[in-house]
Amino acid sequence: MSTTTTIAPAKANIGVYTNPEHDLWVAEAEPSLEVVQRGGDLAIGEVLLNVKSTGICGSDIHFWHAGCIGPMIVEDTHVLGHESSGVVMAVHESVTNLKVGDRVAIEPNIICHKCEPCLTGRYNGCESVEFLSTPPVTGLLRRYLKHPAMWCHKMPDSMTFEDGAMLEPLSVALAGFDRANVRLGDPVLVCGAGPIGLVTLLCAQAAGAAPLVITDIDQGRLEFARKLVPRVLTYKVEFSHTVDDFRSAILKLTNDVEPSHALECTGVESSIAGAIQTVKFGGKVFVIGVGKNEIKIPFMRLSTREVDLQFQYRYCNTWPKAIRLVESGVIQLRDLVTHRFALEDAVNAFKTASDPKTGAIKVQIQSLGD
Repeated sequence: MSTTTTIAPAKANIGVYTNPEHDLWVAEAEPSLEVVQRGGDLAIGEVLLNVKSTGICGSDIHFWHAGCIGPMIVEDTHVLGHESSGVVMAVHESVTNLKVGDRVAIEPNIICHKCEPCLTGRYNGCESVEFLSTPPVTGLLRRYLKHPAMWCHKMPDSMTFEDGAMLEPLSVALAGFDRANVRLGDPVLVCGAGPIGLVTLLCAQAAGAAPLVITDIDQGRLEFARKLVPRVLTYKVEFSHTVDDFRSAILKLTNDVEPSHALECTGVESSIAGAIQTVKFGGKVFVIGVGKNEIKIPFMRLSTREVDLQFQYRYCNTWPKAIRLVESGVIQLRDLVTHRFALEDAVNAFKTASDPKTGAIKVQIQSLGD
């Protein structure tokens, strides 16, 4: 084994942990400072990274608060985080596409390269995937970590570390767009104005969707959406509203133009049902959001209106496209980052991200120095 390194870190490696008791804390993490200082003890194809920015995802909060997402269960101490960018500190001699000092966005998966999904290019369905931050795989919310070079995407100088960390939620939206097949001039409904919904809204604007509508239960998030995309039409969902109320309100906004696509970013049963009720005959409801293990859906509405109901699982082959979109200015992500915290203050970052009263959209944790 041989590595090349020119960066000599002085700070201890720390990470953000949770456990089955729903505690949240910052403590020392692997690899140790000693290992980092000697170049990371890298395996073939690996690089050593200094993580600079990491976004807090709703799944991180869910693993902390609920201890699970479906079958993915926190059963031991566990490091969170999967939306990150950083700097290459060392490279194994086998790595030729990166060098020390390169700024990279980190795609948080390691695949087997052997199963059918991997071999057919849909590696998000890898049967043996290690997705960082999904228990029991250690996440990216650490100061230093080792990662395969093939999943470290070099960023242009025009992109910030915050931009690089935002490529993960952008990848979620791009994966949905690729499969939903939204085209120029399609009337589009986006359900949910959380971070994924807002990134999806930006993609819909870039794709030329018209008219373009976004819904949410929170008026503040809808106002944020209007600042982000001034031409978007907004609808505040009330818990007392029925699916027929939902449809009527959307069609009133669009002057009776039925959406061809509903991009559902909440995973909430009532929102999915409202989207199914609202799209046109032959339309599509594409569910990007993550929900409960089982929900009820209006089957006969889907059947008699020939509505396609599709789902996605993470993403694949999106990072190069995401980088091009941000570098060119087609997609602007920076306004989505509303709060920033130091890695040492990560507990307060999580409290801010999980409290609707803070108005947080995307909270990022930054590791300064080194």
